[in-house]
Amino acid sequence: MDENLGKFIEDFATLTRLAQSGLDQSDAEQLLQALTGHLGVPAHELSVVAEEIPPHRLVDVDIVMERLAGRDPDYRLVGIGGGDQRHHMSFSDMLQQSRSYPRFPIAQPDYTNLATGPDSQRQAVALGLWLFNYGGSPVAVLQREAKMERHRQTVSLEVLATRPAVASGLLAEVRRDMERQSVFKGQIVALAVSDYGPNISGVTFIRRPELASSDVVLPAGLLDKVEGHTLGIARQSAILAAHGQHLKRGLLLYGPPGTGKTHTVRYLLSQSEGTTAVLLSGGSLARIAEAAKMARALAPSIVVLEDCDLIAEDRSFGHGPRPFLFEVLDAMDGLDNDADVAFVLTTNRVELLERALSQRPGRVDLAVEIPLPSKHERVELLKLYSSGLRFSPSAIEGAAAHTAGTTASFAKELIRRSVVAAATAGQAPGDSHLGDAVGQLMADGEALTRSLLGSDDRGPLAKE
Repeated sequence: MDENLGKFIEDFATLTRLAQSGLDQSDAEQLLQALTGHLGVPAHELSVVAEEIPPHRLVDVDIVMERLAGRDPDYRLVGIGGGDQRHHMSFSDMLQQSRSYPRFPIAQPDYTNLATGPDSQRQAVALGLWLFNYGGSPVAVLQREAKMERHRQTVSLEVLATRPAVASGLLAEVRRDMERQSVFKGQIVALAVSDYGPNISGVTFIRRPELASSDVVLPAGLLDKVEGHTLGIARQSAILAAHGQHLKRGLLLYGPPGTGKTHTVRYLLSQSEGTTAVLLSGGSLARIAEAAKMARALAPSIVVLEDCDLIAEDRSFGHGPRPFLFEVLDAMDGLDNDADVAFVLTTNRVELLERALSQRPGRVDLAVEIPLPSKHERVELLKLYSSGLRFSPSAIEGAAAHTAGTTASFAKELIRRSVVAAATAGQAPGDSHLGDAVGQLMADGEALTRSLLGSDDRGPLAKE
């Protein structure tokens, strides 16, 4: 079929459906009719005041709008029919087109299911028209979700009011309440990268870890130092603010892969109940500006940037010749001194970050090495991961002595291998299985496995 003919047939079919829709719904209440009746003046003569909101804040918008409209016992929440056109047109365009053709009948609202926490959800209005009285004046607010595939990249509120000050006051109250009552406040959230671009994507709620200090094996005093800098300063925020001292702070955790940097971060999150945490890693590091803004609004907050060495010299996310890490530092710079926000960076290659950070001093004010565990720490790690298993103290000591240069991840895998070997043999895990697992993992043929587990592959003769 000729391409032009095919397009003509498609367009004609669309026109026919629209015309039929108008005929079928001629008796239905129309958008312009409903708005004019509610506002008491011709709705198409009023100016629309619009507010754009990041896509992940739709759930906050919905909660606030339900509360504001609910003050009026006679409020209405309705939808707008008319097919796909309602998604492509502005509220103002709908009103103007409705003057000559009744194509937007009042219908049921559209809803979308959104998370409000790790285990909770809410049906939020995806496209709906709130009709209510605000401050003694009638208002109409069209609420719409972002539609990336239709190039609508933000949530929008479009307000019609008989007095401009009423629309401005309503939107100001929406903004204030969104910050005070946000479902993200005090939660742990991970920002993801969307197929539609690095700045427009969803947010995933993460369940807060449950870890005690005994679950983290580090050199003596190291965990207290990390916790004191990240969380202790927040606990003294009132005193610091009274003396004019800034609250924003930066912590860098560095060391070989598998030594426990991420585990240490998880411990910090477990001890920060009530603090908002925003997690960035991989491609989502490109959303640092959005994360910083979110952290400021929902403070006290922690922003975690994992594996920053991946972006220390990466210019692909940025908007100029500078490494993207400088975008991170700019985000930290942009916070006010009273912002109770901690940035926690982790890296396996501190030499890359060191060059960048030295050019922009003062953003990270504490750097802590998470080293390979000593023999004593390897003993404690093996005890931790073998809890409930009947390995003798001498077997644990022997395993620790023969695994010099290995990581916390290695210790965890060692115990797992022991249990797998015992299960295969139909036996309860015992000292012999632990010893065999040590021999296998430390054998020359397992050098790659040790490397993948983050170990400093110096073998059993390595010195402490």
